[in-house]
Amino acid sequence: MGFSSQTPFSAAIKTPSFLLLFLLLLLLSIHVLISQASSESEFTTLIYKGCAKQDLSDPGGVYSQALSTLYGSLIAQSSKSKFFKTTTGSSPNTVTGLFQCRGDLSNVECYSCVNRLPILIDKLCGRPMAARIQLFGCYMLYEVSGFPQISGMEMLYKTCSKKNGQGSGFEERRDTAFTNLVGGMGSSSNGFYTTSYGSVYVLGQCEGDVGSSDCGECVKSAVQRAQVECGSSISGQIFLHKCFVSYSTYSNGLPKPLSPSSPYQSPSSGQNAGKTAAIVVGGAAGVGFLIACLLFVRSLTKKRDDY
Repeated sequence: MGFSSQTPFSAAIKTPSFLLLFLLLLLLSIHVLISQASSESEFTTLIYKGCAKQDLSDPGGVYSQALSTLYGSLIAQSSKSKFFKTTTGSSPNTVTGLFQCRGDLSNVECYSCVNRLPILIDKLCGRPMAARIQLFGCYMLYEVSGFPQISGMEMLYKTCSKKNGQGSGFEERRDTAFTNLVGGMGSSSNGFYTTSYGSVYVLGQCEGDVGSSDCGECVKSAVQRAQVECGSSISGQIFLHKCFVSYSTYSNGLPKPLSPSSPYQSPSSGQNAGKTAAIVVGGAAGVGFLIACLLFVRSLTKKRDDY
């Protein structure tokens, strides 16, 4: 009579319950990773670009060096903050810039979003005296010293859905949601607030260095612009220089990000999301197949030992 070399763990591996649990965990992991890839492609969708008409004159490369340093600082801060503003270079050749992420993004999502912006600025604007790129989840801007300033209430961009809810009581529900938004911005500690009323979801955010009183006035102005510019459209976005508001309708759960009229995703970002999902599925399937093969070989070996 001999002693079995089989451990409790190896015996459990061959039980149907263990294999079922493994498959469930595998499928859950695939679902989570694919959802993350899809979410990333949504918040990195381009909303608009703003590029100054004046090209940056930089024969000595002073501004280019300052801009490179600025980008590095902004990206580094985006992993631990939703807003950061700084100035680089030496007077009078300085560059001031900032980034801001939407208030409901995680630090990882914020970093992933901001990390794309310098490349997009170079691709879409080149090297003007000032530039601003707004993605769905974040934005970045810079301007060289002496660049003309604009009002914080100036409208930069708008988008309104072609579909409207006229005659269905939609405008009344939206306006009530807007009223709640304006009231909520006053109590918000970080200049970001979301609320909903009657299946209308609204969101507002101010630039991080705007005081609470000015923030409330900015959002109020953006709301009024939305009511006038978008009328009875069932969704819309209004971007002022220092704040923005967006609204949309939903029937089951909160809505997905509003789609811009002419979306542009960072180079291959849509393809990358699909590739990421394919790699996740393929990798997980490969791991599952390898484990199944190992279990099969182990069972054959055990049968030989039994004989």
